[in-house]
Amino acid sequence: METLTQKIKAKALELGFSKVGIARAEGLGADGERLKEWLRRGYHASMSWMAERTEERADPRILLPGARSVIAVAVNYYTGAEHRPKEGEGKISRYAWGDDYHIHVTRRIEKLNDCIRQLVPGAEGRYYVDTGPAMDKAWAERAGLGWRGKHTTVITKDYGSWVFLGEIITTLELEYDAPVEDSCGTCTACVDACPTDALDEPYILDSNKCISYLTIEHRSEIDPKFGPQFDGWVFGCDICQDVCPWNRFRKEAADKEFLPRDGNVSPSLDGLLALTQEEFSVRFSKSPVKRTKRAGLLRNAKFVRDHQKRKQ
Repeated sequence: METLTQKIKAKALELGFSKVGIARAEGLGADGERLKEWLRRGYHASMSWMAERTEERADPRILLPGARSVIAVAVNYYTGAEHRPKEGEGKISRYAWGDDYHIHVTRRIEKLNDCIRQLVPGAEGRYYVDTGPAMDKAWAERAGLGWRGKHTTVITKDYGSWVFLGEIITTLELEYDAPVEDSCGTCTACVDACPTDALDEPYILDSNKCISYLTIEHRSEIDPKFGPQFDGWVFGCDICQDVCPWNRFRKEAADKEFLPRDGNVSPSLDGLLALTQEEFSVRFSKSPVKRTKRAGLLRNAKFVRDHQKRKQ
């Protein structure tokens, strides 16, 4: 006879999640302390919201009184296209080639939460997909989905690091999974490949130097000193993941929503710079690229184009 835990896991896979695991809802202890130290160093740069609600981030029982379990899920988003930009073209991070993952992963996690409530009327739950005061990576690790790589992204043995994460905090007491061992070993490929030294220390990311941060969350002008290292990135950066040996085990995602939209893998820089606000809104409707807004994307495209010209 299937246990409640088995039923929940089976439903998660049925809904399209690639991996699911469960951890005990408890204080994150060392992870919470590492977050505070990361904030103390100012590595969150201008992302002031990261410094808010730190106690809640470190303990799901504050977010949901009576919480007993955290159901962690992952969705594979890898598609087979590759970055091969020509002169005058830029690069967009793989996760942003298609639709916004927040939309599709949240819909699934909502359905999973509804199914749990049907299985156990009265069960309370709160869910997050990279949007609330929950530490997605820490819960993915504790629930046995993977381990935190030296590039700070969770690596799974099944899909590499090309996964979106989410979790449901629930009042149900379920069967807990064991964390998996860190399998990075002595490899420092991601640390060595980061062109801006944002990974100066393994397992610690300095957002102030990170190309993903600079092209998405950073709102003012980009320091010209980073120009030679940008290598065409106009939204996000995949360098540390591209070089990770574990990503040789990637699998093609079944979700069509994550397939690249036309022109999103290697967009024309002049084409981006010519976008009106209306054209930007239509082209990047329901896309992660909207996060940087038109002004940010045009700033990035101009920054990359100017430095490409200086190389000539």
